[in-house]
Amino acid sequence: MILDQVRFTKGGNEEFYKVLRKRVNGYFKENNISKYANFAMVLKTIAMLAMYLVPFVLILTVLDSTLLIVLSWVLMAFGMAGTGLSVMHDANHHAYSKKKWVNVLVGKVILIVGGSDVNWRIQHNVLHHTYTNVVGMDEDIDIGNLMRFSPVQKKLKAHRFQHIYAWFLYGMMTMMWATSKDFTQFKRYREKGLLKTQNVSAGGFLLTLILSKVGYMGLCLGLPIFLGAMSWWGTVLCFLLMHFIAGLILAMVFQPAHVVPSSEYSEVTKNGDIELDWASNQLMNTANFANKSRLFSWYVGGLNFQIEHHLFPNICHIHYKKIADIVRDTAFEYNLPYYSYDTFLKALSGHANMLYNLGKYDDAPGIH
Repeated sequence: MILDQVRFTKGGNEEFYKVLRKRVNGYFKENNISKYANFAMVLKTIAMLAMYLVPFVLILTVLDSTLLIVLSWVLMAFGMAGTGLSVMHDANHHAYSKKKWVNVLVGKVILIVGGSDVNWRIQHNVLHHTYTNVVGMDEDIDIGNLMRFSPVQKKLKAHRFQHIYAWFLYGMMTMMWATSKDFTQFKRYREKGLLKTQNVSAGGFLLTLILSKVGYMGLCLGLPIFLGAMSWWGTVLCFLLMHFIAGLILAMVFQPAHVVPSSEYSEVTKNGDIELDWASNQLMNTANFANKSRLFSWYVGGLNFQIEHHLFPNICHIHYKKIADIVRDTAFEYNLPYYSYDTFLKALSGHANMLYNLGKYDDAPGIH
């Protein structure tokens, strides 16, 4: 489906988002607060990068204990996931700073964890955020035949076990980004004309991809093999362990926000219409979780306030908790849903149950 041919229709709730934006903007104006990163966000950026880079430097220089080296790789995994969730995510949404060059620079942090800022913005900003859970548009719910994330997708026999094998596939996510996925996305996005949304040329972007992957593997894997105290095969295993943990963390944060029993899964008609307005679609396909947990919220970059993030992706996540009450009250005022799980475990359980239902039934409770 071509983006220019797909459009949200007026579902009767257009006034909701106008009022909500006015109220949220009023909060920042009345309190004389910037919508972008503050000093606490800068400190978090330093902490997340340190969690990733400091153990790496220690592996290359002073550590000779196998246990400490393995633990350092594990800490790097948490730093890698935290950097993605809390730092580069805001920057690539242009929410880190009002200065474009700062967002571009901080957004490039994704390169040191094996990803591509260009592909990420296309998949996440252009496709996922615009067309959240819209079948055929949102790539986050369409990963081919391996998993069934929506009731519209054809159910295969193997899907009966997806609630079991999903966690292994989730753990492979960042490893795929670091190796093959960015190249397959490059091919697909070039064919669909999506590279133009990022103002990049196909040839230049491909060269950047190749150089960034070679540089990442050479630095993050090559240097520890040659300079670290662990055997080469032990280093490779630790590298894979780091990616597995990071991938699992990222999936466990993102999936319970959209692939849950409350999700509606909008469809595009033959005429290219989505029978909802944009804001209503966000609320009907997004869920919050663990909003009272400050430490959890700090680590996951406020993405447990996923509703606020989807409605206001250009606001730094450091402010989501403060505007959550405004969003919830306004949604209820306009008879729109505001889905939220009390705890992270409840949200994760909801996602696991959804995987089970989607794998076993064509239609079942929790599948719309």
